[in-house]
Amino acid sequence: MSPVTRETNREKTAERLLKSSAGKFYDPEVDIDWNAPLVEGKSFMLPHRSSLYGTKLWDTLSHEQRIELSKHEMANVAGLGLWFENLVMQMLLKELYTGDQISSHAQYALTEIADECRHSTMFARLTVWMDCPVYGPVPWMRQLGKLLPTLSYGPARYAAILVAEEVLDRIGREQMNNPDIQPLVRMVNRIHVLEEARHVTFAREELTRGMARLSKAELLYQQAMAAQISFLVVRALVNPNFFAAVGIRPRDGAKAAWSNPNWHETIRWAGEKVMPFLLDSGLVGKPGMYFWRKSFLL
Repeated sequence: MSPVTRETNREKTAERLLKSSAGKFYDPEVDIDWNAPLVEGKSFMLPHRSSLYGTKLWDTLSHEQRIELSKHEMANVAGLGLWFENLVMQMLLKELYTGDQISSHAQYALTEIADECRHSTMFARLTVWMDCPVYGPVPWMRQLGKLLPTLSYGPARYAAILVAEEVLDRIGREQMNNPDIQPLVRMVNRIHVLEEARHVTFAREELTRGMARLSKAELLYQQAMAAQISFLVVRALVNPNFFAAVGIRPRDGAKAAWSNPNWHETIRWAGEKVMPFLLDSGLVGKPGMYFWRKSFLL
């Protein structure tokens, strides 16, 4: 494709994001002190963002157990990041394989893939630093996730990216400057929030552009697929196994979390920025409404 026939607005956005990426990026290997010790008494996530906050199980936990639970919930966020960013890289590479590979748009997609590689390394190092297991999605979700790069395309693909990035961004943004959070965890959140802001801009514009080209039949498929993927992303925020770290039977912890009104409200709060955009875009429709409601994003 010649430069003349490339989409001007798409290229301008990509060029702007490329300049931003060149001027503002982090290397977790350099910018984070992985030898830093844990700071005694500081949490890894804010207490009111715990999946058990406000439940009877939460009331049974000591202060030290609540901090320990926050560590394992943060490890689960890191595991979710590792899983989903792996999928994002696959999906972007799939588009690049058949697209215009020398456009500014393609160059920015490659830049985003490089960002996600660094973020994945960062989440892996964070998990090791916290001395936690690798959590993230449970096995059946991981198996289902293998199908996402094949089954999803166009707006639904970018909707999934937006839900994952903006939900985690909202949680990370609240924590990145909070002095009650472990300093190293705050730095991880800060890096992720600042760099994901570019990814969100890219995904929003790609979704809007894709929606304008859909037939009615394609729209129904995109609405259904976006809702189902978003449901999986939200459900992955709770891995039953991390409750065992504080002596709670995994199935009891998961049951309490998913029936917890405070946790439902946290999910709605985390989706407050992305859901109005998806609604306005027309991607939230009847074919996926069951999954949107079950996700607690609506």
